[in-house]
Amino acid sequence: MTPGARIQAAIELIDQILMAWQSQKRIPADKLLENYFKSHRYIGSKDRGAISELVYWVLRHKAALEWWIDREEQRVHGRSYVFAAIVLRKDYNPQTILSIPKDSQYSPTPFDEHETKMIEELVRHNIEHPDMPDYVRLNYPEWMDAALHESFGDSFEAALHALNEQAATDLRVNTLKTTREQLMSDLQKEGFECTPTTLSSVGLRLAKRGPVFTATPFKQGHFEVQDEGSQAIAQLVDAKPGQRVIDFCAGAGGKTLAIAASMQNKGRILAWDTSEKRLAQIVPRIRRAGVDNIQTHIITSEHDAFIKRHKSTADRVLVDAPCSGSGTWRRNPDLKWRFTRNDLNEIMALQQSILQSAIRLVKPGGRLIYATCSILKDENERQIAQLLKSVNNFRVVCAEKIWDKKNISNDASDGVSYFWVTPHEDGVDGFFAAVLERVQD
Repeated sequence: MTPGARIQAAIELIDQILMAWQSQKRIPADKLLENYFKSHRYIGSKDRGAISELVYWVLRHKAALEWWIDREEQRVHGRSYVFAAIVLRKDYNPQTILSIPKDSQYSPTPFDEHETKMIEELVRHNIEHPDMPDYVRLNYPEWMDAALHESFGDSFEAALHALNEQAATDLRVNTLKTTREQLMSDLQKEGFECTPTTLSSVGLRLAKRGPVFTATPFKQGHFEVQDEGSQAIAQLVDAKPGQRVIDFCAGAGGKTLAIAASMQNKGRILAWDTSEKRLAQIVPRIRRAGVDNIQTHIITSEHDAFIKRHKSTADRVLVDAPCSGSGTWRRNPDLKWRFTRNDLNEIMALQQSILQSAIRLVKPGGRLIYATCSILKDENERQIAQLLKSVNNFRVVCAEKIWDKKNISNDASDGVSYFWVTPHEDGVDGFFAAVLERVQD
């Protein structure tokens, strides 16, 4: 494809995303891109990569781009977003940009007088401007301003910049079939350069993005693609061979499979979810990984009568709760703009309801691990504080005594209660976790 054709495809995709938001369908951007490329099969892999990169850059910098577009009195739509983006990030020189409509028959239509004026003005600027308020310059929803400042304090600016960067690709080694060293060697033979992760003992980080799903080790079940922070949550469960574990919100099963490997395929894992579609995704992954200690079950809700049958039976209960996903903005920048204050209120109520149900499953001496990929205290510490007001037979276990991201001694970590990783400090998605242990009633 010519540069003009790629740009036109990005414009069409941004328009589709905006329309989905306006119609309240809130379809994830990655799903819209997947559908677009399926209906345009002639687009090659390199072109898909370039188009996707431009679309996601626009989504990451949406607030700043709108500020510039409004400043130039232009109508906000896919075309203005994309052209403002390629001008402000200096993709091409001004003459090349103005000639893009002549690139090919698949290029955007010619610029009108106002668009030409906007391009000529924007070439003199960078994406950030001193007149921008924080929520525009750092590209986050204005309604989250106070909550984000509360979460990050003095690290606020560094944290928001990191959340606006592109995430790395991490792999979790399936230790049931191979070792980290062997997988590194096998991947290198197929052209994938990677290094060991520092937080997860079973992780690898790719030097650059690549088609890892076509790699022989993937087909053999030797690894899964999983953010290093997510791997750390599974390690924090600290499940032992032979134990009984319940993954209350299993989803597609990424953490479930990681826990199975840590249990050496011994014991039993009950993987539950309310979505049949999500839970079905774990079935081929189980087969590929060579796991046979996972049993899946669809529950109607967190109040399903089925749950009561398992009261006080679990050594470990993982609640990987539905959340704002704010810790994953690097991967899902569209979440910033399609998740509302009302959504937050609703999901916080659901989180507490799930916790109140799931905590009944823990047997004496067992643990509940509550985790989110959120960076908001309302979804994290405050949910645990609210839960502990209603139960008196659980205590908070220091997460860093189970798994310590800073490699400090147990004695030095006595005052630490929760697990917390962030892109700006740890180079991973934002995750929170709390470990609660049931004491004798």
